[in-house]
Amino acid sequence: MATIYYDVHSDPELIRAKKVAVIGYGSQGHAHALNLKESGVDVVVGLREGSPSWAEAEGESLRVLTPEGAARWADTIMMLVPDQIMGTIYAESVEPNLDSGDTLLFAHGFNIHFGEIVPPEDVDVAMIAPKGPGHLVRRTYTEGSGVPCLLAVHQDASGNARAVGLSYASAIGGGRAGILETTFKEETETDLFGEQVILCGGVSELIKASFETLVEAGYQPESAYFETLHELKLIVDLLYEGGLSWMRYSVSDTAEYGDYTRGSRIITDETRAAMKEALAEIQSGAFANEWMAQAREGAPFLYEQRATNRAHQIEDVGRELRKMMPFMEPKTAP
Repeated sequence: MATIYYDVHSDPELIRAKKVAVIGYGSQGHAHALNLKESGVDVVVGLREGSPSWAEAEGESLRVLTPEGAARWADTIMMLVPDQIMGTIYAESVEPNLDSGDTLLFAHGFNIHFGEIVPPEDVDVAMIAPKGPGHLVRRTYTEGSGVPCLLAVHQDASGNARAVGLSYASAIGGGRAGILETTFKEETETDLFGEQVILCGGVSELIKASFETLVEAGYQPESAYFETLHELKLIVDLLYEGGLSWMRYSVSDTAEYGDYTRGSRIITDETRAAMKEALAEIQSGAFANEWMAQAREGAPFLYEQRATNRAHQIEDVGRELRKMMPFMEPKTAP
């Protein structure tokens, strides 16, 4: 059974006694920095000179330094930059400024688990990973709640790494929702598996394939969009609220019967074998090596696929339909 902590299990003064540097000011970075500040923590943001986020952070009354300056000033450093550049930023800006007894924090275990970053033995290394995007971490905090967090300790030089991690997690709102204890290995491998097999890769391919099947059969693209993408949110909301049973209770008997009788035709033994293959590539480090090699070449495949997929018919149809929906504010990827 998983161990779950709440605010009552943490000491808020532990993180308030620290000088915290948040390296990065993207989705997670802005949420962590602002939540920490409003929880009474002494925090700075570390950004490269010329970053467009510099003025944004200062506009929120946050102190901003270069990554080197922030790491030099702080005794607790949270790394919130993309996985593919984190190792370089750490080596150039953070590692030279680490002192014995410092705490190094992560929100994803990728760089530690796969050896892209190897911290010195005299610093604490822990992970506080909110299970939600940064904008949700920020919004729920301002509303008085929070997003559940994962907590893991990789290296406990001081003997106090877990307690400090709990204090940090509570300061960003995690203790209001629950802080689940895990390991860097478990978080990294399950997170990558979820992204590839269902949350991003699996869902994206299923949506596109089902949309294409309907359009190729002669149905209107707009009807296909509603059935294969738009209504997905309604089903996911039911799953979120009460699991598979609540979703099946909430849909029609016809839909439930179709679920039981046709779903296993789509997710076949071959699909399950492919899932296991994807997991094996994650566990062995093959995926990490592949991705980091791509990133070092400038990620040409990533950018090629991004452009190709943004030109897919489902994106054009959806863009026009969303303009007609007064209940939402349509978003467009930059």
